[in-house]
Amino acid sequence: MQPTVTPFHHAATGTWSYVVADPSTSAAAIIDPVLDYDWKSGRTATVAAEHIVAHCRTAGLELRWILETHAHADHLSAAQYLKQQLGGEVAIGQGIRSVQRTFKTIFGLGPEFQPDGNQFDRLLDDDTTLPLGTGSIHVIPTPGHTNDSVSFLVGNAVFIGDTLFMPDSGSARCDFPGGNAAELYRSVRRLFSLPAATRVFVCHDYSPGGRAPACETTIDEQRSANTHIRDGVDEAAFVQLRTERDATLDVPNLIIPSVQVNIRAGHLPPAATDGVNYLRVPINVIGKPKP
Repeated sequence: MQPTVTPFHHAATGTWSYVVADPSTSAAAIIDPVLDYDWKSGRTATVAAEHIVAHCRTAGLELRWILETHAHADHLSAAQYLKQQLGGEVAIGQGIRSVQRTFKTIFGLGPEFQPDGNQFDRLLDDDTTLPLGTGSIHVIPTPGHTNDSVSFLVGNAVFIGDTLFMPDSGSARCDFPGGNAAELYRSVRRLFSLPAATRVFVCHDYSPGGRAPACETTIDEQRSANTHIRDGVDEAAFVQLRTERDATLDVPNLIIPSVQVNIRAGHLPPAATDGVNYLRVPINVIGKPKP
């Protein structure tokens, strides 16, 4: 089965979400959906997710899976809204439990938050295969950016989350808790073993040089032209480049709300007695001290 792939761009966060469908059965999966969030007011909205809902309904798709490549730190997940509207199971790599343990401590979450992955409908083991119509989704472990990162191979298309960006933008940062540049290098080399013509879909593009946002490349293009990790760049050189670059990066604008929602599979934190959902902001914990 060669899937149909429909991308959706969320300009505010530079995020690409995807609807992946089996054209012969209309079975579909959604990968990395975005919940709109205004950090100034703390308000959420479902504008981006509603575009995906409308597409699925117009195309007559039956949603089977809502897949997260990892617990994102730069946008909130719309998984629960999409599940409410379209059904399907919310799934993520089994490494999420490690991420949950780390951020339970960072955010001082209480006993109501259990870091066992129960918030998701399914935790995916490395190299698991999920059914999708007449085809399947193969789960490829790709840790390094985070230790829960996975990629999804569907026919001739692979969805790689933040493992790599478009070739002119390089690779993902590795300085979050659980990140590891050497692991990322090995994950990328595993992806590079896929056939050269494999279509590669990225989760983010920030339009370097002012070019139009892009989401699709190939394994061959990544191997020949990725500015950080093309063929000929060895592990030591990549780790040095990635470590030096990460030291210059600020934390993502939405890391505090994103992680608290995404480790809950897109659920907001439980409402307080006044009926309001509150996020926690740890003071002087996340990021580097300012001079």
